[in-house]
Amino acid sequence: MKKIPFGKPITGEEEEQAVVEVIRSGIMAHGPKIVEFEAGFASFTGAPDSVGVSSCTAGMHLYYFHLGLGPGDEVIVPAMTHTATAHAVELTGAKPIFCDAEPVTGNMNIDLIEGLITPATKALAIVHYLGQPIDMRKVVEIADRHGLKIVEDCALAFGSKIDGIHAGLWGDLGVFSFYPVKHMTTAEGGMVISKDVDLLKALRIKRAFGMDKHVGERKVPGVYDVQGLGFNYRLNEMQAAMGVEQLKRLPGFLKARARNFKRLKAGLTSLVGTQVIGDEEDLGMISSHYCLTLRFFGPLVEKRPDVIEGLKALGVGTSIYYPRPVAEMSYYANKYGYTEGDLPHAAAIAHGSIALPVGPHMDENDVDYVVEQVKKVIEELR
Repeated sequence: MKKIPFGKPITGEEEEQAVVEVIRSGIMAHGPKIVEFEAGFASFTGAPDSVGVSSCTAGMHLYYFHLGLGPGDEVIVPAMTHTATAHAVELTGAKPIFCDAEPVTGNMNIDLIEGLITPATKALAIVHYLGQPIDMRKVVEIADRHGLKIVEDCALAFGSKIDGIHAGLWGDLGVFSFYPVKHMTTAEGGMVISKDVDLLKALRIKRAFGMDKHVGERKVPGVYDVQGLGFNYRLNEMQAAMGVEQLKRLPGFLKARARNFKRLKAGLTSLVGTQVIGDEEDLGMISSHYCLTLRFFGPLVEKRPDVIEGLKALGVGTSIYYPRPVAEMSYYANKYGYTEGDLPHAAAIAHGSIALPVGPHMDENDVDYVVEQVKKVIEELR
């Protein structure tokens, strides 16, 4: 029996040696590796520059802080996302307003956005659900019409593009995550990109306490000024060293994911009572293929726990993206009064789907094994 985990970080001697070299150098922060990593990531996405941060959540929060969001302000966020997307808003004192999902792709339903805009709305938080890009052409039109900022949560969107433009460069800011099972990893960490170089310069200062000069820029050691508030949201040199090496692997990772996704989708397309979510590449959009989400219909919805357990017993790892709409999480439900049924399409996906692996830790034989076992488990449960 094969053992195929849902996700797995892929590192080698190159990452190990890079981290060792940083340790031996004695420069753990504000060194040359973060500069190299930021330049490399900017080049990969086509951004003029990028800013390394301690996490994707930190990057989003940093931008909302920069905008001066606070009590009385609102940001429209998707119902289907990691809770971090909403937390970054909530931590400023502003209020997240949840928008239901579009049932075919799982992305925020663009047609519902304008109905949620009020005089208090300051920004749109856009998530490319599982790497399937939302139509940013339409989102930008809405934002421009209402004078709103756009934050793109690109935690799962490495390599996602709309009309050849990388996700994160359509809005005012794009933020990425380097958590271990993402497309690439620095163990933890994140990156911010933007077309606005001045914005990135401001965020670079705010990520390090608001200091006007980091360690390497100080003519006199220990002398700097602080002209505004900031955080300790830095990415360290060891993480950056890993990132430099991971970037070299990223094109191969993305190629493997696309190959595995398409093979897995082809094998499951005819499976009665299911539907593959996303992968709409005929509209100028390219997915990053984070995973394959298989939505269930009819009796299979109630049998989802049995499907998960059956696949686990056969060595196939699964996950759920996401366990419920964020608005149904206890914190948000209790504070803002959301109840089951308020966001029906997001809830249907959350409660009636499973996520299957397509990562570069898999080869074609692994994909075929997953197809075989999914079909076997479902047919036995019918």
